Amino acid sequence: MREKYDFSGWATKNNLRCSDGRTILRDAFIDNDGQTVPLVWQHQHNSPENVIGHALLENRADGVYAYCSFNSSPKAIQAKELVKHGDVKSLSIYANGLQHQGANVLHGIIREVSLVLAGANPGATIDYPVLQHSDGSYSEINYEATIYTDEDLDVDSLSHEDNEEETEEMDKNNSNERTIKDVLATFSKTQLNALYYLVAMAAKSGGNAKAIKHAATEDENFDPKQLKKIVNSLNEEQKKVLYFLVGKAAEEGKNKKVQNESDDDDEDEENDEEMSHSYDEGGYDDYMKYNVFEGEDMNRGNSISHADMQDIFDNAKRCGSLKTAFASYADVIEHSVSDINYLFPDYKQLMKDPELVKRDDEWVRAFWDGAHKTPFSRIRTTYADITADEARAKGYIKGKQKIEEVITLLKRTTDPQTVYKLQKLHRDDILDITDFDVVAWIKAEMRILLNEEIARAALIGDGRAAGDDKIDETHIRPVWTDDDFYTIHKDVVIADNATNAQQADAIIEGALRARVNYKGSGNPSAFFDPDTLTTMLLAKDTNGRNIYNSIDDLAKALRVNKIYEVPLMANQVRTDKNSKKHKLLGLIFSLKDYNIGADKGGQVNMFDDFDIDYNRYAYLIETRCSGAITKPYAAIAIEVDVTPANPGKNTGDNG
Repeated sequence: MREKYDFSGWATKNNLRCSDGRTILRDAFIDNDGQTVPLVWQHQHNSPENVIGHALLENRADGVYAYCSFNSSPKAIQAKELVKHGDVKSLSIYANGLQHQGANVLHGIIREVSLVLAGANPGATIDYPVLQHSDGSYSEINYEATIYTDEDLDVDSLSHEDNEEETEEMDKNNSNERTIKDVLATFSKTQLNALYYLVAMAAKSGGNAKAIKHAATEDENFDPKQLKKIVNSLNEEQKKVLYFLVGKAAEEGKNKKVQNESDDDDEDEENDEEMSHSYDEGGYDDYMKYNVFEGEDMNRGNSISHADMQDIFDNAKRCGSLKTAFASYADVIEHSVSDINYLFPDYKQLMKDPELVKRDDEWVRAFWDGAHKTPFSRIRTTYADITADEARAKGYIKGKQKIEEVITLLKRTTDPQTVYKLQKLHRDDILDITDFDVVAWIKAEMRILLNEEIARAALIGDGRAAGDDKIDETHIRPVWTDDDFYTIHKDVVIADNATNAQQADAIIEGALRARVNYKGSGNPSAFFDPDTLTTMLLAKDTNGRNIYNSIDDLAKALRVNKIYEVPLMANQVRTDKNSKKHKLLGLIFSLKDYNIGADKGGQVNMFDDFDIDYNRYAYLIETRCSGAITKPYAAIAIEVDVTPANPGKNTGDNG
């Protein structure tokens, strides 16, 4: 399988625990063994130019190994140099058709391998599961995943293309202490121009304006504003040389400035002319070679020597700051560099991606995991109410006419509605954001909020005024505001000065009494707003001890399977058909009794579009689904009457 290739590496490895708890099992991608897939740059599928080659996949005991070959496109040639130089070391895969059993990934299909600037934290991440349409512990769903593996690439084949004599010379230099010229040979063109610029800035105190101009314009791609980033790209050996040369140039400039200040104006003008002539004739490179790069001049004067540099680094280890260590040598560098901060590394992002500040969404995951799902969206439920007196059996009286039984049929239909999120990003912004994959980050944010919005609509309703943006309550029916035939509305009485224990007792008693009429499936779950849940947990007995030591203790008292905290339920008030206002405290129902339906093609889908006129991408995630409680008396809404006509009192009982 080792045909001619440019580099190789692990596309993915087995038994990597993903950040969301999933684990990739052995042979999960065995179907890709021996297959060739596109090699892509940074998972960018928007243009053919981002396909930079292909990868031959080999399924191994430890995972999937990739033998990668570049094509001859300009982007591929650039990527090849980045890999060869060691600037890019990480691979990742894009896979779909994933099958899970619990948290384990059993099977999937790798669609492409990408070179990425940086892998994720050790492990893998899987994003964007689509809407699930089946129950059970095993699911065969069209999941999509981007899996990053933090593995170094094998670039031996690229190294073979190097000049062997040059490689032997480098090995020889590495065996001994490298000279400054040796180290300078390892600088890239941009790094050298940054060095020239810093040296010129250091020499500025001597009036060396010509050198500064030369250094700043030597490379049209060099931007002095990028100094921090360029200096940060140097290795430790290169940085030592940079600091030494900056210090040397500073000392030279300082000596020249002192000498010039001692001369009269005519002599100053003459010296300036001679200086200008020397730069015009020989250029800045000659000045650098003569004053800085000549080995015989390296240890002259009071510049920062190798010994000084070692002292600075040793002092930095003791005091914990390189900047503080340099401050102790202020007599040498105080006038050499106008802004010493240019020499220090730029700030580093602690997290791979910006962390989303979001509401607690455990209840959202519980809703999607527990709700019943059907592969059709148009729902009809029909029930015959035989609880009325008209349906009772009757005794026969001789000579009287028999009266037929009256059965009331209750029927309800629910149609689907499209729910979506739309985001737009300018292409320039996507290209400029290099610290993380902003497109993948935006898509993850869109999926999180789409899931939350549908779960919110199912529990308490959309909450927005009627309009085009509202999720209609007749399409995704809220448990809270549903008809009394489906949701038991129970008002509890709580005095204004009630203690936490008294409030908890009122809520628990109301919930237990409402259970008399409850007809839902199995042991239900409870959903409370944070304030109500906190009030109940803070309930204390007459001795000052907590009545409920944990949420589990409170769940047992309420006779529910589990309690979930729902921040969106805070301060929710509804108005009933009698114009009474009821504040929601909690909902109790079995998630199995709430049905989410989506037709084929209506499941969660992500769409990308590029607007060539405005040079921007549009990302749309949408689903078309319906939702409703499907059993009578399957939910309990615990409420308190807050009708303005009765301030401070809570009366009435709809349950």
